[in-house]
Amino acid sequence: MLLCNFALAAVNLNTATQQQLEALKGIGPAKAKAIVDYRTKNGPFKTVDDLKKVSGIGDKTLEKLRKDLAVSGGAPAAAPAAKPTAKPVATK
Repeated sequence: MLLCNFALAAVNLNTATQQQLEALKGIGPAKAKAIVDYRTKNGPFKTVDDLKKVSGIGDKTLEKLRKDLAVSGGAPAAAPAAKPTAKPVATK
C-alpha cells in the first residue's frame, strides 16, 4: 500500500477565494463569504489575528485554523504623514 505524505500550503487570507476558504475545517459557505466580504470592504488582513474582526470568527475558531492560515500581500505600511510646513511671509 502506498501512502502519500504531503504538506498542504497555508491558505492566504488576502488571496483565497471563497471556495478555498470553505475547504478549511470549520469554515462553511457563510463564514467564507463573511471573510471575503470583510476583506473587500476593509482591505487586506495585516495579521492572522485580524480574522477575529470577521463576524462569526472567535478565539476558538482562530486557534483551530491558525496553522492553516497565512497572510501576505497586504497593503504596505503607511508612511508617516508629512507635517505641514509654514511658508515664509514676504515682508516689504
